[in-house]
Amino acid sequence: MTDTAPTLAEQPADENLWLEDIHGDAAMAWVRERNARTDAALVNPAYSALEASVLEVLDSKDRIPMVSKRGDWYYNFWRDEANPRGIWRRTTWESYVSGAPAWQVLLDVDALCASGGVDWLWAGATFLRPAPGEQYRHAMVAFSPDGGDAVAYREFDLDSLDFVEAGFELPTAKTRLSWLDADTLYVGTDTGEGSMTASSYPAAARVLRRGESFSDLAAKEPLFSVPLDHLSGGVSHSSTPGFERDVAYDVLDFFNSRSYLRVGTEWVHIDVPDDMNVSLHRQWLLLRPRTEWTVAGATHGAGTLLVIELDAFLAGSRELRTVFAPSHTQSLQSWSWTKDFLLLNLLEDVSSTILVLDPEQGWAATGLDACPPLHSVDAYAVDDQDLETGNDYWLLATGFLTPATLYRGTLTSDGGAPAELVREAPSFFNEGDYAVEQHFATSLDGTRVPYFQVGPKDLVLDGGNPTLLSGYGGFEVSRTPAYSGTVGRTWLERREVVDSVTRGGVYVVANIRGGGEYGPDWHTAALRENRHRAYQDFAAVAADLTARGVASPSRLGCAGGSNGGLLVGNMLTHYPELFGAISCGVPLLDMRRYTKLSAGASWIAEYGDPDVPADWEFIKTFSPYHLLRAGVQYPATFIWTATSDDRVGPVQARKMAARMESLGIPVWFHEALEGGHAGAGNNAQAARLHTASHEFLWRALTGGL
Repeated sequence: MTDTAPTLAEQPADENLWLEDIHGDAAMAWVRERNARTDAALVNPAYSALEASVLEVLDSKDRIPMVSKRGDWYYNFWRDEANPRGIWRRTTWESYVSGAPAWQVLLDVDALCASGGVDWLWAGATFLRPAPGEQYRHAMVAFSPDGGDAVAYREFDLDSLDFVEAGFELPTAKTRLSWLDADTLYVGTDTGEGSMTASSYPAAARVLRRGESFSDLAAKEPLFSVPLDHLSGGVSHSSTPGFERDVAYDVLDFFNSRSYLRVGTEWVHIDVPDDMNVSLHRQWLLLRPRTEWTVAGATHGAGTLLVIELDAFLAGSRELRTVFAPSHTQSLQSWSWTKDFLLLNLLEDVSSTILVLDPEQGWAATGLDACPPLHSVDAYAVDDQDLETGNDYWLLATGFLTPATLYRGTLTSDGGAPAELVREAPSFFNEGDYAVEQHFATSLDGTRVPYFQVGPKDLVLDGGNPTLLSGYGGFEVSRTPAYSGTVGRTWLERREVVDSVTRGGVYVVANIRGGGEYGPDWHTAALRENRHRAYQDFAAVAADLTARGVASPSRLGCAGGSNGGLLVGNMLTHYPELFGAISCGVPLLDMRRYTKLSAGASWIAEYGDPDVPADWEFIKTFSPYHLLRAGVQYPATFIWTATSDDRVGPVQARKMAARMESLGIPVWFHEALEGGHAGAGNNAQAARLHTASHEFLWRALTGGL
């Protein structure tokens, strides 16, 4: 293990600052040269065939068209070979369950681009909930010019199926908006100096009325605003009949925020700790503390779910009811309200379980029998405000060897009938040839770290299997079982002679600290100065795979993106002896300057502030850009990013690759020119990135580089 880091005074001058000019001629020439170099090394007939097989999965017309119910219609956005930028469409329930839906196309994004001369990418739609008995009509449709987080909005009429002439329209920015009524929006956007935080998100919300222009909005006083060193601020409106309310939010950092209710002309603070998850639903206030909270003589652990009537809380009551308490193996991941019930999605040692809570029966909890072991199952409401179907719920189930399956059920006071099958996704590889196992590695401090292993049923434990280890370990994000036809085709089913034995690949997902698999405590255990626990956990899984004979260092690769890119960057610089290859995507790597690049300032709560000397003392120990050393034998590395990524940005990847080159360290580099933080704006681009990463890793681990 390599574990030394120079002091700030010892840091060499940053010779690659010029690459921070994202669209500069010199920087882009550097990018194009390396893209061409990577293409020349990567692309051959076998690679092209593999990429085509991935695109076949992504473009498959047999995929489940996931829908959202709005009134009588079920809406879907769809991309395939004929519609690379996608179509926004809707159908009826009867048509949807027929198996061959008759879709009404609302918007063809490819046709829009052709007619308007701008290569827009779909970024979603925000609907105005209509009055009871009426149908949805108003929507603000979002488009990105390059796949980044900054989007433009235009108003769309769901009756005329066209954009509204002289309707609401907002230019490209990192905008947050909410409908107040048919003629009014709450808007947080870039209106000039002082309107955006240091994290690049809106700092204020203003009222935009029909007939007013964007310049009118910029001239208005904010309805609500926050300091510029906070992460973001804004206002949203809830239009639930009988419970209409305005809520303002002041997001201090990634894990701390304050919520306010508008009472008359005043904003009334919901008086809870800043690290509380706050959720309002009709008369109920739900609270989930991220750290232990003592109130009214009672102590509530991190990850507990508490409930109280909102009016009682505002009147001073703190008689909170605990409706879920975590254990050392079980955590609450999400919740969803139907009309009369509360669905809780839980993990038990990273396998799903679901509880149904009935407020009318004293919050009695019953289990939903829908969760096989080592699977991920998510339950959520179809439309909680529909009088007839308000207690209907979707159930989406998947596993590493189980294609996604969609069910629909109805909750009743006596439990209701089992959910009925709606759609099944197709199979894209021979799942029956493989097995899923869960194992636990022991980290440096003795912590048990779970991981999933997917490999051939006849797996030979002699250390010779090409193995891909994936991880994330940050921001309380959980890595759960999920089917991937593309992983099946490019990794599991792939066969190559290695050490005179024909072998397929093994795929592994590590559930390291920093994630949310065991609730908030699992996340906070690897924050800031404790960041290395996440890296020690991942290294422990790698070592366990070797010790068990699944792989050996020369046959073990790892991959991660975004915060996962920082993870594998630290595998490169701290644990090069454990791996034979590394794929590092859209990564954070320069932790000295990350707060000054794109949206980096928003993650200070996760990593620390490098401009604070005491913080830099620990940050510098997990800043891969500063830990590279000449003369170290590093594993083969592929770094990929996107020019249009306005969240992490492309420059950290560029600078890391440039420094590796200057030190004589072999590195492959690729930068997609659009696609934002995902690195892909359409299925063809997604197929390219996925295949390139897996092709690089496979060649590196099997002697093909």
